[in-house]
Amino acid sequence: MEWREDGILLAVRRHGESSAIIEVFTPGHGRHAGIVRGGASRRLAPVLQPGAQLDLAWRARLEAHLGHFNVETRRSRSDIMGNRLALAGLNAVTGLLVFCLPERATYPRLYRQTEQLLDLMGQDEIWPLAYLRWEQVLLEEMGFGLDLGACAVTGAREGLEFLSPRTGRAVTRAGAGEYADRLLPLPPCLLGLGDAPDAEVLEALNVTGHFLRSNLAEHQGNKPLPDARQRLLDLIRKRIARESA
Repeated sequence: MEWREDGILLAVRRHGESSAIIEVFTPGHGRHAGIVRGGASRRLAPVLQPGAQLDLAWRARLEAHLGHFNVETRRSRSDIMGNRLALAGLNAVTGLLVFCLPERATYPRLYRQTEQLLDLMGQDEIWPLAYLRWEQVLLEEMGFGLDLGACAVTGAREGLEFLSPRTGRAVTRAGAGEYADRLLPLPPCLLGLGDAPDAEVLEALNVTGHFLRSNLAEHQGNKPLPDARQRLLDLIRKRIARESA
């Protein structure tokens, strides 16, 4: 059994004296693990960094086996390592993918969105909003997408201001009525509106975080979300504080 395609490196762990087990995300084979012989060596260890774009050749005697990878670098994305905010974003992306993706299930749309997002990392003025879009796609692909098309109560498509914390459906102020204080805010950037300053993106990430915890994490056996996501939110919050000082 063998295949070859590009993929994004998600995680690495040492295996034996000199090898490594890597987890990658590919468009055609999903989240896939395999052994890289010499993966812990001086030659390959610098290549095997999470976020790297790799040319992957996988081979195993049987499809169910762990198998072995031969790897070549397409893009290292090493420039991210010197940018604390971008590195936090990369770690949040790879951590969430390892957390939620079932092994070997394919998600081509999510893969494309992930590759595009990682290529934006380092452009700090635009990628946090792209990261928010990525979390929305992640929720959709995992079956927990937000329903932002119309008010769940009135059917109106304009004036959407709230989200039901249970269903993820949008609600207008008129539809919310006396229950408005029990609903989540719906920042305009979740609807693709406005310039999306950091404060608004952070508010929207708190909203997507609610559904990541209440739906996705619950589906994973109530495991906590990766700490890397909270570290990203903390850094965005600190950037807002610096800019407003």
